[in-house]
Amino acid sequence: EVMDEKDALYANPDFSEEDGIRAAELESEFAEMNGYDAEFQAQQLLNALEIPEELHYAPMSGLDAKQKVRVLLAQALFGNPDVLLLDEPTNNLDIRTVRWLENYLMDFENTIIIVSHNRHFLNKVCTNICDVDFGKINMYVGNYDFWYESSQLLVKQMKEANKKKEEKIKELQEFISRFSANASKSKQATSRKRALEKIQLDEIKPSSRKYPYIDFRPNREIGNEVLTVEGLSKTIDGEKILDNLTFTLGREDKVAFVGGNEFAKTILFKILIGEMEPDEGTYKWGVTTSQAYFPKDFGGEFDNDYNITEWLTQYSEEKDVTYVRGFLGRMLFSGEDGVKKVAVLSGGEKVRCLLSKMMISGANVLLLDEPLGALDLKLRKQMQVELKRLQKKLGITFVYVTHDQEEALTMSDRIAVMHQGHFEQIGTAKEIYENPQTKFVASFIGESNIFEANVDTIEGTDLGLTMENGKVRAKGEGFVKEEIVYISVRPENTHLSDKPVDGFTLKGIVKDQIYVGSVLKTIVELPNGKEVKVNNHPDATVYPDGTAVSVYWEPDKAVVIHTKEDKMYDAIEDAVLK
Repeated sequence: EVMDEKDALYANPDFSEEDGIRAAELESEFAEMNGYDAEFQAQQLLNALEIPEELHYAPMSGLDAKQKVRVLLAQALFGNPDVLLLDEPTNNLDIRTVRWLENYLMDFENTIIIVSHNRHFLNKVCTNICDVDFGKINMYVGNYDFWYESSQLLVKQMKEANKKKEEKIKELQEFISRFSANASKSKQATSRKRALEKIQLDEIKPSSRKYPYIDFRPNREIGNEVLTVEGLSKTIDGEKILDNLTFTLGREDKVAFVGGNEFAKTILFKILIGEMEPDEGTYKWGVTTSQAYFPKDFGGEFDNDYNITEWLTQYSEEKDVTYVRGFLGRMLFSGEDGVKKVAVLSGGEKVRCLLSKMMISGANVLLLDEPLGALDLKLRKQMQVELKRLQKKLGITFVYVTHDQEEALTMSDRIAVMHQGHFEQIGTAKEIYENPQTKFVASFIGESNIFEANVDTIEGTDLGLTMENGKVRAKGEGFVKEEIVYISVRPENTHLSDKPVDGFTLKGIVKDQIYVGSVLKTIVELPNGKEVKVNNHPDATVYPDGTAVSVYWEPDKAVVIHTKEDKMYDAIEDAVLK
């Protein structure tokens, strides 16, 4: 408004002295609001939220739904508001953008109120948790895990206290019953009656929240051969979405597909389920398999005039209404809910309908594209537990797309990181976390310190490297002298000393130190302005801000990565799940 009024004054051909005074006042007000930096700040937010620069001045009507959500999030963050209200801010964000948002909010100095189903996000960002139950709000200090453990401990303590009180009540009642008619014991019996009246059991209310019952039962046991994909490629509107993907899936596999481009993984699933044809390559499902698919964009599933029972019946081999309503009942659709029109359901209700559809199908392979986004934390956890139980008991295979880091780590035995249509790395969570094979993977998993360096010396697997700010050591194979490489070191493997360290001349200044739980987190600023993150144990040395320190690590804890793509992908070897 200030800028519009200012521009209108300057555009007035009859600019008067009064207009000049008013313009000066507006200029001062505009400067106090950091108006001259506003456009730059807006660009920074949009870039961080991965809105392409060519869309920065485009009308909102021209953006797709996911881009609109990101622009609205940027609008909420813009201008350093006093109070920031965020309702499911991680929805439609990939893992890398969620990590950026976590860091942004952790540095935000004002009040934030968040509603989220992302447990990892809540643990990172929140300092207090509000538990809403029985129409009341109880606030707990700490993050989500601390609240959950504290609330469970409180209930446990109350149960133990009640048990002791019940034993005391029984003891007093037996004494009163035995001696109340005895003249010599009557005073003691009366005293015990008064003591009995004072004992009050703590009221332990079960939660008013109700949760669905998830129970997948495959109609057929799955064989060893599940899926073979060879050379799969797909181009859409001139952009290579999938680029020569090759992998296999076997019985009992649990694979999470993660990466920056969620659209690519959705296209892969649509091809595998038969909704879309690849441009090149083939895929083949095993003869014993049957598939159930949870789409990311499920709006079209409910674009009809069916009620919930009619909608689910069309996917059931058994058309008996009682049978179908049994599956709906597990998802908390009871009584008149069964005749509710699917077109008016909320996002969470639609997710529960889709889960009913998958359960009633009896499939032994589940393809899940962001299935838990609209579910609360309790149901998400229940879904995770059920899928693990199925996989262990029945050998069911599931392929999973998620932007939630915790789900990727806990739900899968292998993670496939995709970037620009191909696999950057495939491995266990531990392998990807501790030994990233590309710079993208190292930055994607979050928090890693990534440096560019030149290989100076090679003695077996011992590497001497020179960085812009000093010399460091690491271990690696397949590198040559004078090669430019990346070094990735986790914060928990990075250390500080106020004395020289043999083999390391990397120097910096302590910028900030803070305890997060029992972890001492330190930010060190190097001479070129780059920041290094260090996470140390509770009894690590606390350095005052401004202290000059040496940054170092154990050489075998640093991961050295090729920068040239041909060498990088030779190091990854075959991107095959087998």
